[in-house]
Amino acid sequence: MLKIVKTSIAIATVSLLTTAPAQADVGEALQNICTIVKADDKGELRKKMKRVQSDFRLKLKDYYTGVSCGGNSLIRTAMLNNAVETGTLMVKKMPKGDLSAPEKDGKTVLDWANENGLTTSPIVAVLNDRI
Repeated sequence: MLKIVKTSIAIATVSLLTTAPAQADVGEALQNICTIVKADDKGELRKKMKRVQSDFRLKLKDYYTGVSCGGNSLIRTAMLNNAVETGTLMVKKMPKGDLSAPEKDGKTVLDWANENGLTTSPIVAVLNDRI
């Protein structure tokens, strides 16, 4: 009887130690990222990106296409709100190939900026240097 109790306690202890604590959903972690970009809060955006990377092992390129701010991507949102610091940070963190790839609407960020009269944006200058 004592052996069964000891075995049960050992199994319970091992199962408790190996069960990972529940983590929040990635969507919850990225919940206010649009607000951060619009406010041009580079420090807060950097913290958010680090937290998502450490908690979920995701880099900006992994969740960039899944985030929409009023129908626009994060870099487009930065351009529309003249959020130069956050826009520049994201352009520098994204792979070059992803920056020149078409987004959900079939237009690249540069094509979209040209169509919307945002070619004078400092973010576009950084984007041109990067591509």
